[in-house]
Amino acid sequence: MWKALTTSEGLCQWLVDDARFEGRKGGRVVVSAEDEAGNPIEECGLVHTWRPTSHLELAWDSIGKGPNKGTRWLFQLARDGDETRVSLVHSGSALDDEMLRTMLEQDWSRSMRALQEWLDE
Repeated sequence: MWKALTTSEGLCQWLVDDARFEGRKGGRVVVSAEDEAGNPIEECGLVHTWRPTSHLELAWDSIGKGPNKGTRWLFQLARDGDETRVSLVHSGSALDDEMLRTMLEQDWSRSMRALQEWLDE
């Protein structure tokens, strides 16, 4: 599960079209995907918290055109018997925009299903 969140290959399996990921605190993260119109969108950020196998927090740059600009993703992982539970908190003032928040909630729902399907293979 940790590799699905913290490697370029893992992120490309379930979340984005292309990724560069420096797996360390302060590491640079660059992801790109197409928007609904087929236009490429690139987003850049930094690894803010890096606790292998349990906590990962990414802080996205506040410049750019992507929907995550100026936000943070916090993933927390915990073992539960033979399973790993993942929680995600996506935060930032940009999410005060109700339309953006609704769109991101739908995107996360699809992405988490894709992650589950990929891990179940």
